[in-house]
Amino acid sequence: MPDDGAGPAARGGPGAVRPGRTRGPTSAPSGRDRGAGGGRRKAPWPWRERPRLALRPWRGCPRVPPGARDGRVRRPGGARVPGGARVPGVRARPVRRGAREPSMKGSPGTRRGALALLAATQLLMIMDTAIVNVALPSVGEDLGTDSEGLSWVANAYLITFGGLLLLGGRAADLLGHRRLFAGGLALLATASAAGGLAQSTGALVAARAAQGVGAALAAAAAFALLLLLYPDGPARHKALGAFAAMGGLGGVLGTVLGGVLTDLLGWRSTFWLNVIVAAVLGALAPRLLDGGTRRPERGFDLLGALTATGGLGLVAYALVGRSPLAGAAGLALLAGFALVQTRAARPLVPPAVARRPALRLANVLSALAQMALFPMFFLVSLYLQRVLDHSPLTGGLGLLPLSLVVVATAPLTGRLILRLGLGRTMTLGFGLLLAGMVWLALALRAEGTFTTTVLAPSLVLGAALPLVMVTTNVAATAEAAPEETGLASGLINTSQQFGSVLGLAVLVAVATTRTGTATPQAETAGYQAALLVGAAFAAAAALLSVRLSLPAPAPAPPRQDRVGDPR
Repeated sequence: MPDDGAGPAARGGPGAVRPGRTRGPTSAPSGRDRGAGGGRRKAPWPWRERPRLALRPWRGCPRVPPGARDGRVRRPGGARVPGGARVPGVRARPVRRGAREPSMKGSPGTRRGALALLAATQLLMIMDTAIVNVALPSVGEDLGTDSEGLSWVANAYLITFGGLLLLGGRAADLLGHRRLFAGGLALLATASAAGGLAQSTGALVAARAAQGVGAALAAAAAFALLLLLYPDGPARHKALGAFAAMGGLGGVLGTVLGGVLTDLLGWRSTFWLNVIVAAVLGALAPRLLDGGTRRPERGFDLLGALTATGGLGLVAYALVGRSPLAGAAGLALLAGFALVQTRAARPLVPPAVARRPALRLANVLSALAQMALFPMFFLVSLYLQRVLDHSPLTGGLGLLPLSLVVVATAPLTGRLILRLGLGRTMTLGFGLLLAGMVWLALALRAEGTFTTTVLAPSLVLGAALPLVMVTTNVAATAEAAPEETGLASGLINTSQQFGSVLGLAVLVAVATTRTGTATPQAETAGYQAALLVGAAFAAAAALLSVRLSLPAPAPAPPRQDRVGDPR
């Protein structure tokens, strides 16, 4: 019989060692059976007996030979174990499919490629919203839509996106992060194509709602994949800084591209751009992302998913559509969701996770940051266009210095966290946000120019944005276990989205109330009042950030010399 590499011990023959036993000194291999390394010479192994799956040893196996490398290496005469050694004479069993812990390990080049893919997805999500907002006037002219219909083109996306972020994050934990990421991008591309072909306002609104669903699934899975790719520490801080940089760059890039594409190719080209970019990202996902991050457990909290999604969707509808009845119904559903989570066998948001003080405070701080930052972009754009008579394109370019500061500051955030600590860096970020908002509000003038009113305060706000976003994201995800990354992603994304929508509704209402007439002086006064309210949100966040304290990290487990059952 030909030689194929397994000794009698590996074939379960007379020399095999049963579980829990080790070979005694009298069973050492003879000189005739020893190879060059002192082990047993390879013996025949019929092809039909070769294992088809990864192998794990039973309990009670002998010591791993010292010097075994990480990864799976071949050792003569025994079972292959996850630590890299081949334990002599240990009977092996197949690994249960889907039973491994979620991980995203790989070479540095692969991790950088995966990070670039996920950051590009974040850029697409932010850019899409800005592009469509710029194209809305052209949409109204082409489809004959009034201002109310145009508002629903934007609001349909916000409602479905905000309502499904939490469910999307949890579904990624259960179904697989890469699978949900690719599925969300596919749905986003399909819905964008439908929007590009829409011939009526109703069809366009439906396409935008479907875009929100796909974007929610892809965004929640992308953030969870980043958390799996980089465990808590300086590497994760840098990765979150890249996400913050893409967020700052996406708003300006979307405004510029929206104006250029709409002027040259028409508003439909803005939707086809989403199709191309989402298709490219989806094609790269299987090559750069690990597909084995699904949790092995079964079961799904269907009632919790329905009440959470319905409640969040109704609250989002109430904020963008100013419907108190929808808001009351949404809050009632969310109260029912909280009750369901205390009784469900496998809750969507386990009560133990919801009780973590650092997680709750970090989500509140993230929402407060967005309540100040997101409306600021909108109000500054209106000020540049309505008061200073800038075009939409030049108004978008007016935010370019802010975005450049964001891109420059974001990579330094991790170093600041290491030097000052997470809490102090967060407080510094909110302090800069407060100073920038107050400065901007006091600098606005009806007869001013961009350089005398917006430029200098926007640079301070550009430095504050990555500090605030990275530190709140770090605090919100620091305690998340590998199987909870999707849940942590859904919670923080939901907080940010609803903070944006709530802040925009409040600050626009303040600006409208103070404006009164349509004169430049009145509009400027309204914008100033709204920005000061945003500064109040930043001040509240700065005071709350002092209370943030993360639990001390658990000590690393001692290195084990013996290999047991990894179940």
